[in-house]
Amino acid sequence: MDGGMKSMEAVLAIARRGSFRAAAIDLGMSTTALSHTIGRLESSLGVRLFNRTTRSVSLSVAGQEFV
Repeated sequence: MDGGMKSMEAVLAIARRGSFRAAAIDLGMSTTALSHTIGRLESSLGVRLFNRTTRSVSLSVAGQEFV
C-alpha cells in the first residue's frame, strides 16, 4: 500500500473506530506508527484532521471534509 492509500486508510479507520488504539489494531500496526502516519498527513495538508484529548478522538471540521 502506498503512502497516500495508507494515510487514507488510517484516517478512515480512526474515524470509524473513534480511537487510535483500536484503529491501529484493525490496521495491524502500532499506535505509534499510526500516530506518525496521521502527523505526517496533517503536516503535509497544513490542517488538523482530528481533535484529540486524553479521553477522546473526533474528526475536526477539516477531517470531516477530508473524509
